[in-house]
This record gives sequence, C-alpha cells and structure tokens, in this order.
Amino acid sequence: MDCQKHLFSLPEDRHYINCSFLSPLLKSVEEAGIRGIKTKNRPWETTPHHFFEDSNTLRSLFARLVSAPNASDIAIMPAVSYGLATVAKNIDPRKGNTIVIAGEQFPSNVYAWKRFCKERNCQLKVIDPPKGFSNRGQQWNERILDTIDEDTLLVALGNVHWTDGTWFDLKAIGSKAWDNDAYFIIDGTQSVGALPIDVQEIQADALICAGYKWLMGPYAISLGYFGPRLQNGIPLEEGWIVRKDSEDFSGLVDYEDEYQPGAIRFDMGERSNFILVPMMIEALKQILEWDPANIQAYCKQLTKELVEGLPDYGYQIEDLEWRAGHMFGIRLPASVSLKKLQQQLNEHNIYVSVRGSAVRISPNVYNDDADITMLYDVLKNVTGDA
Repeated sequence: MDCQKHLFSLPEDRHYINCSFLSPLLKSVEEAGIRGIKTKNRPWETTPHHFFEDSNTLRSLFARLVSAPNASDIAIMPAVSYGLATVAKNIDPRKGNTIVIAGEQFPSNVYAWKRFCKERNCQLKVIDPPKGFSNRGQQWNERILDTIDEDTLLVALGNVHWTDGTWFDLKAIGSKAWDNDAYFIIDGTQSVGALPIDVQEIQADALICAGYKWLMGPYAISLGYFGPRLQNGIPLEEGWIVRKDSEDFSGLVDYEDEYQPGAIRFDMGERSNFILVPMMIEALKQILEWDPANIQAYCKQLTKELVEGLPDYGYQIEDLEWRAGHMFGIRLPASVSLKKLQQQLNEHNIYVSVRGSAVRISPNVYNDDADITMLYDVLKNVTGDA
C-alpha cells in the first residue's frame, strides 16, 4: 500500500514515529467526533434506537477485525483495565493455582493478576526475558511454554511486548494453555489493528484492546472479545442497557434479571457514547479497508533499510522472526548516551519512545521515507558524536 498521510492532519516538519504511544486522528474520525458533539445541540433528534444502533455496528466491525464468531461476543468498555477486571471476576479459581505473565508486561495486565493472586492465594509466575540478545525472542517464548502446566489457571500476555515489540506465538501458547485447561487472556492494545489476529485460531478466552493506539480511535474507549467460557459471567456494573429487552424504554421499570446475550452484558455504563462510538466506528472502517496484513507489510518495508543498517553502527534489533514490523525496540551501543540521543531527536522533531531498555520505534501508514530517513540519520550521526 502507499503512504496514507493525506488522510491525517500531520505537519510535514514533524516526524511522528510513535503510534505505540498515541495515534493521530484520521480526518474522518475527527469529523465523526465533531458530528457527535453537535448532536447534543438537538437532543430531541436522539431516539431510543440511537442507544443501540451504533453500538451494534461497532461490535460487528471489531468482530470482523479479530475474527470473532459473533458481534455479540464483543463488549464496549472504557479501558483495558476494566476488561481485565471483568475477566478476573469471572474465571473459576478451582482450575489452577498459578498465573503466567511475561516480564515487564504493561501494568494493566499485571495489577489485575497481582490482586487476584493475593485474594485467592495463588502464585504469579513472571517469565522474564533471557539475558543477552542471541535468540532472545525464541528463548522467551520457550520459557513461557515450559512454564504452562496442569497447575496453570491463566496465561495473560500481549501479542507483542509493549516495550520492544517482541512477538509471542499466541497460537502455540494458546494451544498449550488449552491443553492444560487454563484461561488464555490477551491484551491486544499494541497489535490489533496493525497485525492480523484470529481469536478462534489462538483459542483466546478474552482479548481486550484500547482504542487510541493501533485502532486509531479516541481515548477512553476499548473493545473486548469474550469467549464461551466467560460469556455467562457477571458484569462489573449492573447497567440497565445490558439487560434483556432494554430496547423497550417503556418497560425499563419492569426490572429484568436476565442479561443481553453473550459479551454485551460486560458493556460499560453509558456505552452508547454519541461522540466516542461514531469515532471508533470510522477508525475501524478504515483499518478494515486497509487490512492489518497490508499495514504490517507497509511498516516492514518502510523500515527495512533502517533495520538492516543500524547493526553496522552497534545497535541491536531483534530478528524479524521474533518481533513485530509495526513496533520494535532498538538497543543502543555502549558509546551512545540516551540523553544525547534524546536531544538530537528533539532538535529534529522526531518522536519515538523509550520503554524499558529500548528506544521503541512504531511507524504506521502515515509515515513515509522522509520520516525514517531523518531517524536513520540521527541514529547514525549520534554514534559519531558520542
């Protein structure tokens, strides 16, 4: 695919290679948000069906993106932490005594399990990456697989590690979890939208994804897939809209104990947000049109020269087989000062992130050769300045 910068409002003198931090808004998403704001000026035009129609559209789009069987498998939530708390409330603790996570995982996918283990007296097994850099990604995957056994209650991971893009083989890990009757929970925030994923193929029990990064949506809205083993669970909130027959506003005082089908019961209160939901719809429509496989291929091709050339200057990058193409960590040579590098990046209006021990590079389809060339030049030159 070609560069899509024309669909965004990005200035030419800013080299924003930091989608893992926060994506820019598509012009179409911005326009949807403005339309949503203006609807509040004419509240009489909002009717009961508006509380359901866009929400159902959003579910259908996300279900397509992650290959979920049904739109009703999707819940609309405010944050990944909300979705993980929902999972923690509904897993059966009798299935095992250990929870397996990767080292330096994003906090939302750690704190929920720390609390669960404290309250349920189970063990949190944190699988750190191997020391050194040779075969790092492969060895890390092997360590996780070796840890899963008949005592495992749950495995919680991202598809890629948020600090450096290390790729986890979810199909193999999910199969091992399933064979041991363990739950498999995915934080898809740093992968869904830029990397193809199939929740059925990886046998995920839940996949939760924030909307403001690779889904290119607004802040404060997340989407989650919940599989069959969780769909009869209890939601965090007892909202009216997640109850059976809530579409009939005249009957809302006929209190109903039964929930809406599937994962809809897990929706947050006020899920019909007339600003955020239309924005998220427009973002997902565009991503589906592009296709995550094409986005991944674009990012790999865009950074090919950078990735192949930087090791000549002492930088370390994980082999492509064990990292994502849309985000990856660059580890600095000993001679390069991080402070000096950050100064040079600032002077050239280059935006990346430092996460853990890596400088995280995360391009998307709005980036072009000029962005990557500017970054490459800075990274090369700073080795000579050190």
